[in-house]
Amino acid sequence: RKGALGKLGSRSRMEAPELSIERNTPGSGGGGSINRAVELTGDLRRLQESVEQLDAGQLQTNVQQLALSVQSITDKLQATLSLLCAAPAAPAPNSSAGTAVPGQVSATSTPAGVAVRSRINKMSAEVVDSNPYSRLMALQRMGIVKDYERIRDKTVAIVGMGGVGSVAAEMLTRCGIGRLLMYDYDKVELANMNRLFFRPEQCGMTKTDAAAQTLSGINPDVELESYTMNITTVQGFEAFMASLVDATTGQSRVDLVLSCVDNFEARITINQVCLELEQVWMESGVSEDAVSGHIQLLIPGETACFSCVPPLVVASGIDERTLKREGVCAASLPTTMGITAGLLVQNALKHMLDFGHVSRYLGYNALKDFFPTMEIKPNVTCSNSHCVALQGVVMLRKQTPEAVAAARAKLEEELRVEAEVPVHDTNDWGIQVMPEPAETSSIPQGDSSTEKGMGQQLAAGLEFSMPAQQAVSAATLQAEGVGEIETGVDDLMAQLSALNRK
Repeated sequence: RKGALGKLGSRSRMEAPELSIERNTPGSGGGGSINRAVELTGDLRRLQESVEQLDAGQLQTNVQQLALSVQSITDKLQATLSLLCAAPAAPAPNSSAGTAVPGQVSATSTPAGVAVRSRINKMSAEVVDSNPYSRLMALQRMGIVKDYERIRDKTVAIVGMGGVGSVAAEMLTRCGIGRLLMYDYDKVELANMNRLFFRPEQCGMTKTDAAAQTLSGINPDVELESYTMNITTVQGFEAFMASLVDATTGQSRVDLVLSCVDNFEARITINQVCLELEQVWMESGVSEDAVSGHIQLLIPGETACFSCVPPLVVASGIDERTLKREGVCAASLPTTMGITAGLLVQNALKHMLDFGHVSRYLGYNALKDFFPTMEIKPNVTCSNSHCVALQGVVMLRKQTPEAVAAARAKLEEELRVEAEVPVHDTNDWGIQVMPEPAETSSIPQGDSSTEKGMGQQLAAGLEFSMPAQQAVSAATLQAEGVGEIETGVDDLMAQLSALNRK
């Protein structure tokens, strides 16, 4: 019995039976105790045989698999705890009501096993392989941007982390934007894998948290804020506006809002918030057939707001939600969405860093490779009262002497820049722009055709039929009926047309 109990102690993941031996007491029969001992001995013997039949190799494999599972769960818990620790100390709103769940993400939210570089305090133009900003700072050296490092002082909010918004967020992160605010209410699905940015292992995560996880690993210098919320609800509208406002100044704390949503309801919500905050924003979109897209700059009071010229479907009084059918989805091409995102971010960079021409509207037609541009003026009869009021404010602001002088100075600066020849600070190769050599005539001097044509050169063997010089006397011309007339060219053409009709 001692040997059987000893083997029981070494058994893995098996519970030992509870032993209960009755003690002989005065007045009790001894036969019952002996029978109980015999039964226990039989149980122990059978238990010992079961232990001896266990496969040691299988046990070791199970233990290793269990250890890997425990490690994976530990990594996920650590990443979640890092996100919670990095979140600002603010009361957590009710997510079911469509309010924000902010989370400022640091490099610690990067998945386990992924190397993250240290933060860089100042951008450098040094051309070395370890400098992630060398090619960006080259824009400054080449005279395209005056001070590229100003981008670290900029804050951009992206609403909608879909096919356009997620790619735009990655582009801005790689460009070194200072702070990035991301808004979406949806989760990553396998249906999103035909687009760029998101990965299959992120399925089930909210799009904002998945984006923060990826972007923090790409550039830890960017401050990321993710908001999982639906801005079209009443609570979501208020939370969205509150997240854009600086609590100290009461003004907008972002430099630009990028709309990357796919429905009118969300666009009109962004339009209303930006009008109330007088916030400049850019709108973007891709067609349902995935072969065209557009971007648009909206400056409250200066350009048309989204209510000034509503889409045809909305203007016709049709609810866009009734157009969606069960089992039918819009087409989606990563190429069109990537191009649209590139145009959007390019325009945003030009707007924030003051270089190049900032397009008010730029379209893209993939079938014809056509890029239409236009400028949409504000509608004085706009249905949005904030837009109409801001139109009047902008009009008065442009008429002030300071504004007139600033506009004149801006125009003069643009003309000066256009007149200047762009040169580099250094010219290591000694490249120079030489004037075109003077054209030499292939016709010998003194040729009659050149002389008769008042300097006009004709091919060899040709000459003018009417002498250029006064070689024919006036009498000869009069005799032949050639003389000056007062009829103009238009009258002669009219007479010729009349003859042709006859």
